[in-house]
Amino acid sequence: MSSHTDRLAALRAQLATDALDGFVVPLTDEHLSEYVGAYAQRLAWLTGFEGSAGTAVVLPEAAAIFTDGRYTLQVREQVSGDDWHYVPVPQESVAGWLAEHASDGARIGYDPWLHTSAWVAEAGKALAARGAVLVAVEANPIDRVWAEQPTPSDAKLAPYADALAGRSSADKRGEIAAWLEVRGTDAVVLSALDSIAWTFNIRGGDVDNTPVALAYAIVHADATADLFVASDKLTDDVRRHLGNAVRLHERSDFAGALTGFAGKRVVADPAGSVAAIFDALEAGGARVVAMRDPVLLAKACKNPAEVAGHEAAQLRDAGAMVRFLRWIEAEAPKGGQTELSAAAKLRECREATGKLMDLSFNSISATGAHGAIPHYHVTEESNAPILPGQLYLIDSGGQYLDGTTDITRVVPVGAPTPEMRDRFTRVLRGHIAIATAIFPEGTVGGQLDSFARRPLWEAGLDFSHGTGHGVGAYLAVHEGPQRIAAPNYPGGGPAEPLLAGMLLSNEPGYYKAGEYGIRIENLILTEPREVPGADRAMLGFRTLTFVPIERELIEPALLSPQEREWIDGYHAEVLAKVGPTLEGEDRAWLTAKCAPLG
Repeated sequence: MSSHTDRLAALRAQLATDALDGFVVPLTDEHLSEYVGAYAQRLAWLTGFEGSAGTAVVLPEAAAIFTDGRYTLQVREQVSGDDWHYVPVPQESVAGWLAEHASDGARIGYDPWLHTSAWVAEAGKALAARGAVLVAVEANPIDRVWAEQPTPSDAKLAPYADALAGRSSADKRGEIAAWLEVRGTDAVVLSALDSIAWTFNIRGGDVDNTPVALAYAIVHADATADLFVASDKLTDDVRRHLGNAVRLHERSDFAGALTGFAGKRVVADPAGSVAAIFDALEAGGARVVAMRDPVLLAKACKNPAEVAGHEAAQLRDAGAMVRFLRWIEAEAPKGGQTELSAAAKLRECREATGKLMDLSFNSISATGAHGAIPHYHVTEESNAPILPGQLYLIDSGGQYLDGTTDITRVVPVGAPTPEMRDRFTRVLRGHIAIATAIFPEGTVGGQLDSFARRPLWEAGLDFSHGTGHGVGAYLAVHEGPQRIAAPNYPGGGPAEPLLAGMLLSNEPGYYKAGEYGIRIENLILTEPREVPGADRAMLGFRTLTFVPIERELIEPALLSPQEREWIDGYHAEVLAKVGPTLEGEDRAWLTAKCAPLG
């Protein structure tokens, strides 16, 4: 169809055929993934929105798209205000909006393979208050009108070496089985793609930027498992790697298998599994135990092999970043460079390592006003020239077999203004506050979030996203449950104590709408800290990203002696670690960038 307006009209026509008065379109897949395969990009196809979090609601006479503060500007650039109302979350909810705008007695459709049971209950209750009902569809109506919808990927699975994983799949399944036994349960359903990849030590190519395969799994209390994956994705090598204790089935057989647990106690994650899974288990007579996926914490706490792999990946990635930053500093002021050309150059620098498997997400290559959109995604239509007087922000990462990277740096094109230097330095002070934090065991990330905001708050400023997210080990660049984010900011959520081995980002920022954006991001590892005289076990962070922070944007007068000591020490470590991997002009550039502040 030629336009998003035509697509909206086609969906409304299909809803009328299906006797539905509305439909809810989330940005996810059957695994509740953040990044989804092309076949599941229903929200983008319908609306044009290309962010990584959002939901749309279509009614006969109204349509709304729901996004959080990270996408306030982006959604207006990409989605027509003639067709759609822009609704902010969490200020308003999908359920609340439906209750207000759906007609009395309306039948509102939803795909039970794309929503949690909690959402279904909330929306159903809200609609019932005005006599409307929520209706589970057997076939997604968007799939019926999306004529050129891609098919799911047919990429092959690959074994992930035990030496990189640090543990065998049999060991991991044994740990899950012990967890089930302690709780008196018989099996657990795994539907999160990164949980499955981690548990079975496999990787795939079904989702851009995340090395996972479309699959489901059921792990039993005897440490055997059933893995549901398309058979044409399996090689003999993968079959040997999985072994006889893992029974293989077609992915399409998963829903039917869920009905075979009559009288058994089966664990499913209410936050990470779709409503259809709970519905099928209950229909088959299973006693469903709603508990969090037991893989999440085990996966989040990196073992020594995963830490060592990540350190190697970070060092390799740092060399690529230094080469890129030297290039952009030299070339941008000459003119002729754009957001797309810069992103392509950075990818080229990473590919030159000979180890890059993929990017860990589509690079946020943003100049000037686009930098004020935290999750900006450059397209051919939005591609802007990088011009003197602007700040250029690049948030990017690589997927390497030994680790996943994520880093943000800001480059001034020409001389920065005093305001830019002030804001950048305040962001840097917040970054340092997180990097140097020492806190007792049991502390949740949300308690640390304000550390990063205080220097901005002192000037009446803030940023509208969390300060840090978890990162996987050659897996998802956004990994839970660890986070540094208060509940009232996007990226926040239930309190999760930070544990040794958790890998997170440290990325405070500042965004001036219509002018520029600033973010400083490194990855940090949670580690035990010895504190003389302490009467409680303490934790802290070790920075693992080693790329210089732009000194031309730092206002030394705003830094305390301790903060100056940190930035000088950090740059000394960058030079010591990355300098030996570079030669010639690249090494000379790095040496100058890592000199102590004047």
